[in-house]
Amino acid sequence: MQDRARATRKALLESAAHLFVERGYAGTSVNDISDHSGKTSGAIYFHYSSKEKLALAVVRERFATWPQLAAAYAAPGVPPLEKLVGLSFRVAQSLSEDVVARAGARLWAERHTIEAVVPTPFDAWAVAATRLLTQARARGELAEGVGPSAAAVTLVSAFFGLCTLTDEMPGGRGWRERLEQWWTLVLRSLQADPDPAALLARVRVGGPARPGDAAPFRA
Repeated sequence: MQDRARATRKALLESAAHLFVERGYAGTSVNDISDHSGKTSGAIYFHYSSKEKLALAVVRERFATWPQLAAAYAAPGVPPLEKLVGLSFRVAQSLSEDVVARAGARLWAERHTIEAVVPTPFDAWAVAATRLLTQARARGELAEGVGPSAAAVTLVSAFFGLCTLTDEMPGGRGWRERLEQWWTLVLRSLQADPDPAALLARVRVGGPARPGDAAPFRA
């Protein structure tokens, strides 16, 4: 019975995610989710009690929680700036290719239309980036005058904007190419001895991994 309940919840969550990506929160009804998933409205209300609760479950599933975050940026044997860049590729891949993560991002952007507090990953991302930049400074790898905390907030803001707007920008470039171009510009300001091409090449050797993989960086 528990396996059946888990399977039903998963089906509902994924169907809701597809519809939230395509139509947005306001444009998706419980009946739409019922039709898409093949489950009854009663099943939806049994597992999630409301459309708001289902939307929050979608956000928490990938976008807000990111359970692999701590393990990813704590991986040993990789310089901190490489960890930061590698982690950004992992998150960007999920935001681009994982429908639940994409739905979570769209729901967060539409949070004012949802009658609930929509969680956000940005504090956790900023903490992770601050820690890595602080480690880079301790190793003498961070450019003079770069403050880890302020730089982390700026990077997280710009990174999420890049991920959100990639599909809307002209030129037909995919998220990987745009992210590499962005890091090429950013690393020239972050690195004490700028060599963005070499760092990006090292990151490519080790990944990026797909969401759910155990090790997104080189060993």
